[in-house]
Amino acid sequence: MDERALLGLNPNADAPYRQRAMAYFEQLKESQDAWEVCARALAKGLYSDDHVKFFCFQVLEHQIKFRHAALSGNQRQLIRETLMEWLQNQLARTHPEKIFVRNKAAQVLALLFVTEYPALWPEFFFDVLALIGLNPHGVDIYLRTLMAVDGEVVDRDVQHAPEETRRNTLIKDAMREQCIPSLVESWFQILRTYQLSHPELTCQCLEVVGAYVSWIDLGLIANERFVELLLGHMSAQELREEACDCLLEMVNKGMDPADKTRLVESLCRLLRTAGFFDVEQEEDVDFLAKLSRLVNGMGQTLVLSWTKLAKAGSGQDASAALDALEAKVAPALRLLAHPDDDISANVVAFCHDYLHVLKQLPELSDGQKSNMEAIMLAVIKKLAYDDEYNFDNEGEDEAMFVEYRKQLKMLLDRLAQVSPELVLEAVRRVFNDTMRKWQSAPFAEVEVAVRLLYMLGEALPASHGAHFSGDAVKTGSLRDMMSTLVTCGVSAHRHTSVTLDFFETVVRYDKFFVAEPRHIPDVLMAFLDQRGLRHQSPKVRSRVAYLFSRFIKTLHKHMTPFTEDILTRIQDLLEPAPPDKASSAPLTADDQLFAYEAAGVLIVSGESAPERKEALMRGLLAPAVAAFRTLLDKLAAETDEAAQAAAADGLSHAVGFVSRTSKAFSNKQTVKQCGCTEVYRDCLRAFLPALGCPVQRGALRGCVRSFLHRMIICLEEEVLPFIPAASEHMLKDCDAKDLQEFIPLISQIAAKFKRRVSPFLGQIFMPLVLSIFEALARPADADEQAAALEKQMLRRSYFSFVQTVAGGGADEVLADQGAENVERVVFTVIQGAVDVPDPVAQRSCFAVLARLVELWGGEGGMSGFGDFTYKHIVPACFLAPLKPTFDLSDAQTMLTLSEVAVTLKTIYDKQGPELLDFLQRDYLPSLHVCPDVAQELCLVLQQPDAKVLKAYLKVFFQRARL
Repeated sequence: MDERALLGLNPNADAPYRQRAMAYFEQLKESQDAWEVCARALAKGLYSDDHVKFFCFQVLEHQIKFRHAALSGNQRQLIRETLMEWLQNQLARTHPEKIFVRNKAAQVLALLFVTEYPALWPEFFFDVLALIGLNPHGVDIYLRTLMAVDGEVVDRDVQHAPEETRRNTLIKDAMREQCIPSLVESWFQILRTYQLSHPELTCQCLEVVGAYVSWIDLGLIANERFVELLLGHMSAQELREEACDCLLEMVNKGMDPADKTRLVESLCRLLRTAGFFDVEQEEDVDFLAKLSRLVNGMGQTLVLSWTKLAKAGSGQDASAALDALEAKVAPALRLLAHPDDDISANVVAFCHDYLHVLKQLPELSDGQKSNMEAIMLAVIKKLAYDDEYNFDNEGEDEAMFVEYRKQLKMLLDRLAQVSPELVLEAVRRVFNDTMRKWQSAPFAEVEVAVRLLYMLGEALPASHGAHFSGDAVKTGSLRDMMSTLVTCGVSAHRHTSVTLDFFETVVRYDKFFVAEPRHIPDVLMAFLDQRGLRHQSPKVRSRVAYLFSRFIKTLHKHMTPFTEDILTRIQDLLEPAPPDKASSAPLTADDQLFAYEAAGVLIVSGESAPERKEALMRGLLAPAVAAFRTLLDKLAAETDEAAQAAAADGLSHAVGFVSRTSKAFSNKQTVKQCGCTEVYRDCLRAFLPALGCPVQRGALRGCVRSFLHRMIICLEEEVLPFIPAASEHMLKDCDAKDLQEFIPLISQIAAKFKRRVSPFLGQIFMPLVLSIFEALARPADADEQAAALEKQMLRRSYFSFVQTVAGGGADEVLADQGAENVERVVFTVIQGAVDVPDPVAQRSCFAVLARLVELWGGEGGMSGFGDFTYKHIVPACFLAPLKPTFDLSDAQTMLTLSEVAVTLKTIYDKQGPELLDFLQRDYLPSLHVCPDVAQELCLVLQQPDAKVLKAYLKVFFQRARL
C-alpha cells in the first residue's frame, strides 16, 4: 500500500496529505483487484493505525456495495475469509478495537450478509456463532452486526426502494425459517453469561432483542425463562433501562388484541409483584423515564386492544381489556404527577387515550371519576413553573417546558370533553382560593390560577366567544371569576408571567365586558398605565400593545366615553422615535403599529361629528407626518450609508403608522363619511416627494407604494389626481423588481376604476410595457438564479397586468395603442402561452387570449382578427399542452388547461362551424391527428359545458404524447 498516502488518513494530517489519501482511496475503489491489498492487510493485521484499518474496511465496503455482482467466486470467497479471519483475530486481543473500527466492521459484515444471504452464504450466522462462541470481543462484533443488519433490513425509519423491500422480506422469511431460533438461543446465553461481568454486552444484547422482537415469533422471547431473566435485569442498576426498552418493544409488537391483552397483563403482574410500580420509592429518574415509557406503551396498547375488541363485538375480551386498562391508570397517575417533567410527559399520551375511552362509555364508575379528578389535580400541579425557569433568557429547557405545557393543555381539553362540570369546578376552586391570597402566594401558583381561567376558553368552547350566554352554571362561574380577576388587583402582580396572563385572559373573554361594561374603565387603566403599555418589561409592553388593539377593536362600541382620554394618554407612546433613539423608545415601531390601529378604531367608531373625527385624526397623524418631513430632509443631505438606511427605516415606519390607521375604516364607516378625506390627501402630499429621493429608493418606493394601495381602497376616486405623478416617479430608473412591484398597483387601479382611468392607462400602457420588455431583455447579473426568478415574477406580473386591462372594463386601452403596438403585445401573450414553461404565466396568457377573442372575434369584430385567431391563437391551444414541460399531473398546469378549454370554447362561440371545419380539414391533420379523433374533439367542443372539454383535452394530450 502507498504508505505516504496512508499518512493523510490521520484527522490531523495537512491538506496535501489528506488530498493524496482521498485520491488513493478512489484509486483502490476503482481498481479490479487493488482492494485485495486491503483485504490482506486486515486479515493479517499488518497495520496498527486505527484510521488505516477503517480505511481498509471502507474499500471492502465499496466492493460489496457496488461491485459484488462483478466479482469472481474466488474474490467473493476472499472477502468472506478476510472478514472471518479478522473476526477470529479479535478473539485473542487483550483490548478490543476502537469503537469506530468495530462499528465499521459490523457494517461491512451486515452488508455482506444482506448481499449473500440466503443464496450464497446461508450459514452466515452459524459460521459466526461457531467462530466466536461466548468470547466477549467476538460477542461484541456479533451484536453490532445484528444491529447493522436491523438497520439494513428492518428499520422502519429507513426508506427503501421496492426492490430492496422485496429483498428484505426474502431475508426475514429465510431467517425465521433457518436461523432465528439459534440466534435467540445465543441471545439468552449472552444475557445469562454476561449480566454480571459485562453489563455493556448485556445492554447491547437487550437492544438487539428489542429490535428483532417486532418481526420474529414472540413465543421465542415471551416465555418463562426469558421474562424471568429480563425481570432480573430490571433489578440491576446498569441493565434496568435497557431491559425496560426491551419489554416496551415486546409490548408494542403487533398481534391479536386478546393475545396482546394477556401478554401485557402477565408482564404487569410480574412487574407489580416485583414492586416496580411503587414509583414513590424510586429515586433514579433516568430509570423512571424508561419505566414511564413502558407504562405508557402498555396503557396505549390496551386502549387499542379494547377499541378493536369493542368494535368487533367481542364483549368478554373487551371487558378484560378494559379491566386491564383500568389497572394501569394508578401507576400512570403516579408518574404523571412526578416532579420530573420528562417522566410526567411520557405518560400524557396514555392518560389522553384513557380519557377518550371514558368518553365512549355509557356510564362512569366511581373509580373512573376518581381517576379523572386525579388527572385534573396532576395537570394543575404540573402546569406550574419551577424555580429554575429563566423568564429573561428563555433557552432549550424553557422551550421544552412550554411544549410540555401544551401537552397538559390537551389533557385538560380532553377532560373537559368527558366532564366539563369537573373541570369548571376544579378551576373555579383553585382560582378563587388563589386570588384571595395572590399577594402572599408564590408567583407560580398565581400564574397557574390565571392560566387555568384562560385555558377554560378553549376547554369549554363557545361559538364566537359567547362564553357569557347559554348554560347558567358555566356562564355564572365564568362571570364570577372574571369579576374577581379584574377587581382583586392581581393585574398589579410584579411577575411578568402573571401580568401577561392577566391581559391575555381579559382579551380572550372580551365578551364579558359587553355583559359587564362597568369593568371597562378599570381594565383600560391597566392597559394604559405601568401594568401594561408602560410596564418596565419590553416583552410585556410589546404583547400588551397587540392585546390592547384587539381589546379596542372588539369593544369599540363601548369606547366612545373614553376615546379622547385614551388618545391623550397614549399620545407620547405614538411619537415616532428618531433613528438614533429607537432602541430606547417605550414601544418598538412594530408595537406602535398596533397602538396606531387602536387609536384609528377609537376615532372612526366613535360617535363624534365628522368635523371632530377629522380633527382627532389629524392630531393623531400629525407627529408621524412631521417626523416624515424632517427625516426626508435629513436623508437628502446624509452621506453615511448606515445613517441613510436608518433614516429610510424611520420614513417607512412613519408611512406605516398612517397606513395602519386606515384599517379602521369600513364600508359602513368610510373615510369620506368620517370627514377624513383631506387628512389622508395631505398625508399623500407629504409622502409622494420621497419618490424623488436619490438614495434608499427601494425602501422609499416600497413604503409609498404600499400606502397608495391602501389609499386606492380608502379614498377611492380622491386618490386619482396623485397617481400620474407617482407613477412617473416609480417608472424612472427602475429594475425588474421595481416593475414587478409597481404592476400590482396599476392593476389595482385598472380593476377598481375601469373606464374612469382609461385616459391615464392609455398614456402609461406602452411606456410600462416597453420598460418591462427592456428589463426582461437585460443580461442576468452575477446571481443568475435570483435574476431568473426576478424575471419570472416580472413576466407573471406583466401577463397578469394585460389580463386586468383586457378583462377589467378598460379594454379600449389596449385597442387604442395602435395596430403595431397591439400586435406586439398580443404576440408576447402568444409566446407566453406556448414557450414560457410557467403554468401561472401561461394561465394568465390564455385568459387574455380568451378575452381578446370575446372582444374582437366573430362578426363585427376587429378586422383581420379572425385570420389571426386561426393562424396563432388556435395553434397556441394545441402547441402549449404538447410541450414536454406542460405537466398534466400538476395542479397549476391543470388550471392552465382549463383556460385552454375556455379559449377554444370562446373561439367556437364566435366562429361557429367555421372553427370545426378549420380543425378537421387543416390544423389537426398537420399535427397527424387521425380523422376519427379530430371528429371526436369537434363533437366535444360543441358540448355546452367547458368542463367536459377540459376533461377530454387532458386525455387527448396524454394520448398525443405517446
